[in-house]
Amino acid sequence: MDQVKNYLLPPKAPREFGFFVDGRWHESRDQFERLSPGHGVPVTRTAKCTPEDLNAAVASARRAFEDRRWSGLSGAARGAVLLRVAEILRQRRDEIAYFETLENGKPIAQARGEIDHCIACFEVGAGAARLLHGDSYNSLGDGLFGMVLREPIGVVGLITPWNFPFLILCERVPFILASGCTMVVKPSEVTSATTLILAEVLAEAGLPDGVYNVITGSGRTIGQALTEHPDVDMLSFTGSTAVGRSCVHAAADSNFKKLGLELGGKNPIIVFADSDLEDAADGAAFGISFNTGQCCVSSSRLIVERSVAAEFEKLLVEKMERIRVGDPLDEATQVGAITTDQQNTTILDYIAKGKAEGAQPVTGGQAIEFGKGQYIAPTLFTGVSPDMAIARDEIFGPVLCSMSFDTIEQAIELANDTVYGLAASVWTKNIDKALTVTRRVRAGRFWVNTIMAGGPEMPLGGFKQSGWGREAGTYGVEEYTQVKSVHVEIGKRSHWIA
Repeated sequence: MDQVKNYLLPPKAPREFGFFVDGRWHESRDQFERLSPGHGVPVTRTAKCTPEDLNAAVASARRAFEDRRWSGLSGAARGAVLLRVAEILRQRRDEIAYFETLENGKPIAQARGEIDHCIACFEVGAGAARLLHGDSYNSLGDGLFGMVLREPIGVVGLITPWNFPFLILCERVPFILASGCTMVVKPSEVTSATTLILAEVLAEAGLPDGVYNVITGSGRTIGQALTEHPDVDMLSFTGSTAVGRSCVHAAADSNFKKLGLELGGKNPIIVFADSDLEDAADGAAFGISFNTGQCCVSSSRLIVERSVAAEFEKLLVEKMERIRVGDPLDEATQVGAITTDQQNTTILDYIAKGKAEGAQPVTGGQAIEFGKGQYIAPTLFTGVSPDMAIARDEIFGPVLCSMSFDTIEQAIELANDTVYGLAASVWTKNIDKALTVTRRVRAGRFWVNTIMAGGPEMPLGGFKQSGWGREAGTYGVEEYTQVKSVHVEIGKRSHWIA
């Protein structure tokens, strides 16, 4: 990689990847060429796998699970492998961040921060592998003893999206491995590189062959086939609610596999008049602009107390207009490129729809031209009513809608007025307000006077149509286990037949 001062350049030629099954690399006849959304040049070529390739990957994961080469190890042994992975990720941090930025379009500084979070995921997963346990019941009388065992569920299919290719992968993989499961991973076809690089890292760390397999290709073919596969015991999917709903149908029509779903969000950020308005404005600007707004937990609905709404929106506009939008490989960039052509069109269409519905863009509201790549200015709409499409639909871009409230009851009602329940944030210096809102707003992740904070020790997941199940931490390991009740008779049996 060439580096001039603090500026990284795109590669002179795309990096080529095969797919990874049973501990070995395999080539494909057809390939997908990925153009960098920030530069418009080819950066990677990945395999277009076939259903037969997928079947081989599932069979490999099944063999690895059934012969207990991984699940039969102690939690300490599994944890040791995960700790070695964390160390190798530290060594390859810049390389992984580089390819994450090239394929996704996110700023390079943000990508490096995400790799640090991923390292923490493997360290937490290593500890969780040692702490995973069942339970005992010593309350069944002198003649009976009860145990509850947690056992790995088996072969896990993992489908990851393009917005956080490595972060979402690493918020799942170490915890799936800590449970003793094996897996087949299908990353988004536009951001597959770092998922394949992780295969190299896991193998170097000593993960047995067949435990981690990667199949690349389109969601419509390979992703759908993985969802429907009868020899996959559980599927973890992260993506839109619409596709999550199709996963539910596919699982029911195949083998009733267990599902873990992290889906869409239309997340509120509630700002009270007694909050530190400058802090809240910075949090709101960050919350809608992080990862170019292509973030399922982004704070896309601003709900601000009416008495300070005008003052707060002025502070927020000043913040948003100072956000540095530009080349993702520039160290100073805060908002990079929109990841796909389709998403770029979707965001611009919603901005046009907001204007047509009568909302007013007070900053942003347009594409930014740099001569290459695709960029959209962070946008704030005022005059938004809860029935507008920009207030109800997940836009998945840097578009924030502002609405006002007068009472705490109105704030809670507006926050809950959505089919989603993934995340929420409240800003106030009054502990009573903070706890009341936290308890009553229906969201799986909640932040008080901060936003998008925390680490992999805490569980991730949503309420309502934002998904099923939890990832990360001990909850994330337990998600990939099944519970077995064991009853042990003590002493001589009391005979039923005299």
